Amino acid sequence: MMRLTIEMVVKKIIFVLFSLMMVSTIFAQDSLGKYFVHFQQTAIYQYHPAFSAKYSGDNSLISSEEGAMSITSTLFLDVPLSKKTHFTFNPELSGGKGLSAAKGMGGFTNGETFRIGNPEPVVYVARLFVSHQFDLEKDESLQVVVGKFGLADYFDFNTYAHDPRTHFMNWSLMSSGAWDYAANTRGYTSGIYIGYFQPKFSLKFAFAAVPTTPNGPVLDYRYDKANGMNFEFTKPFTLSNNWKGTFRTLLYRNQAPMGNYALANSQSGVPNLGPTRQEYRTKSGFALNGEIGYKDEWGLFGRYSWNDGENETWAFTEIDESISFGVHFAGQKWNRKNDYMAFALVRNGLSKPHQEFQQKGGMGFMIGDGNLNYGGEQILEGFYQYQIHPNVYLTPDYQFVINPGYNKDRGPVHVFSIRVHSEF
Repeated sequence: MMRLTIEMVVKKIIFVLFSLMMVSTIFAQDSLGKYFVHFQQTAIYQYHPAFSAKYSGDNSLISSEEGAMSITSTLFLDVPLSKKTHFTFNPELSGGKGLSAAKGMGGFTNGETFRIGNPEPVVYVARLFVSHQFDLEKDESLQVVVGKFGLADYFDFNTYAHDPRTHFMNWSLMSSGAWDYAANTRGYTSGIYIGYFQPKFSLKFAFAAVPTTPNGPVLDYRYDKANGMNFEFTKPFTLSNNWKGTFRTLLYRNQAPMGNYALANSQSGVPNLGPTRQEYRTKSGFALNGEIGYKDEWGLFGRYSWNDGENETWAFTEIDESISFGVHFAGQKWNRKNDYMAFALVRNGLSKPHQEFQQKGGMGFMIGDGNLNYGGEQILEGFYQYQIHPNVYLTPDYQFVINPGYNKDRGPVHVFSIRVHSEF
């Protein structure tokens, strides 16, 4: 007991020192001169009342009343090594947990938390990379990034649904749900990114590491055996002076020692993916991502994503097909220029072999009720972001979930959230 108490005190001291370091760095920005420093902190509290459930499994969303809180603090330091070359260092602190330890749904409710059991604050390096920009012909450039980063930093961007610190909180709204993007448990990878840009379109490519185990914390650096490849085409368009938008097409292919749902389903008893795992297995898919805005007043967005669903989910979350639509309103319409609100609908689905695996009692890393009466996971989310200080925002958020974990025998679930976000 004494050892546990000492460890908790030490971790809290580290938390305080890390926070003080970041705050002191903020006030030192002027003295840094050419360096760029950015800090953010986001705290999210979520609660759901009790809901109906005919049965529950090891990976179910807990059906009794439940609350959970998460916090992240992030320091970004960008150092120019030359006019076109930059070094980026990004330590991050995260603590707390998600509802039901971030299990029980494909479209989990809090994009700021991870599937990690220990709620104590932990400091780690999120990003550590070097980037260089090559100027080509007029208005053309090539960006190359090498090191540790997040694929979502460069792919699948959407003005209205991308960042759970300021936009929607649901996992299937912060990015395309069926994009099983290469990353460790916290969402980061190591590899190379190349982006080609010109006014009419852009092309992006990344070759990155996947985790050694499904949604695991350790990356696999055997790039010949395990890797994630991503390719994206982006096309901006203009309908009139007031209507402008962007369309993106993303293709991806992951290779890892994945288990196979069909082989697991052929086992006697409860299916287990472990014995079916084999090197060089792949998962491929695509995502369509569009947005259009009227002036700076309001906008519409939508995404559709799909993967083959034959082999197990390896990195992001257990979604094999997802479609979402939403609308965003800027606060200037009601004289609150830095406020905004948005609403979105999502429907997530599983492949046939994935459904059968769950129905027979199989467990993935996100979902597993011990049985399954299949139905598409349907989510409604709405929020209002209110500026309470030039650098501080308060956001009440509501999510209504039908068929959590794709199960008609459980739910619906009401999830209430409050988010406090600050950035400097």
